[in-house]
Formats: sequence, structure tokens, C-alpha cells
Amino acid sequence: MISREPIFSIRCDVANILDLGPAPFGHRRVVNLLGGSVSGAKLNGRVLPGGADWQVMAADGALDIHARYTIECDAGALVQVDSKGVRNGPPDVMARLARGEEVDPSLYYFRTVMRFETAHPTTDWMNRILALAKGAREKNAVRLEVYQVL
Repeated sequence: MISREPIFSIRCDVANILDLGPAPFGHRRVVNLLGGSVSGAKLNGRVLPGGADWQVMAADGALDIHARYTIECDAGALVQVDSKGVRNGPPDVMARLARGEEVDPSLYYFRTVMRFETAHPTTDWMNRILALAKGAREKNAVRLEVYQVL
């Protein structure tokens, strides 16, 4: 079961995809995270520049994703985020996303499991939860609605 409403939302600007090509264990890509905003009922702040999303792409365009980045909360707390998930959909939809087209997120599946680590007392609660995020990919950004696993 997850929270009824998102505990916060993230909008993160992303750099162009660094395509490393077909490596022995899959087609590797890296997307550097440029920064963004965090807002919601339980957390407000910003995504700091410097994180990245490491991806393995299947032949049909489906992605195995692993993002690591840092959130700086309005109160000054730093929160490390470790997010692992998948993005897949029909081949034509995945091709449109790959071209940077705007695609309705209901046409593809983009979900991540999130863990957090922080030393700050105001965000200590995040050390003890799992979260699920529903994502949407824009041409130069990613949006996540983050729900707490209850």
C-alpha cells in the first residue's frame, strides 16, 4: 500500500544522453542531472546538480534505470537519493520518447523504487521509508510524483 497523495514531487532538468553504446551486458547510457525542484506536503527544496541516471537499454527501447542524486531541503538538510526503476512501453511510444517528443505519460510505464539517506534531524524520517515514484519524461527534464510505501 502507498500513500494516497504524493509526499513530494520532483522536476529535474537533464543533460543530453551520453550514449556509451552496446557494451557486453547491455546498451549503456548516462544522463547527467543538472538540478531541479522538490515540492510537496513532506519535503521542499531543490535537486543539486551533479547526480546522474545510469541506464541499460534493451533492444526494444525499454530502460533499466539507476539514478543517484542529492536533494537540498529548504531547511538546509541534504538527502541522498538512490532510485532504481524501469521505463518501457510500446515500440512507437519509446521511439517518440527517444526523439524527445512530448508523450502522454499514460502511454508508457515509468516507475522507480526510492531509498533515502540523510544525517539531518528534520529529514531523519526519510532514512526509514521506501518510496515509489511515477515518472514522466520530457525532452529536457524528468518529473516524478513520489509516494511513501506504508
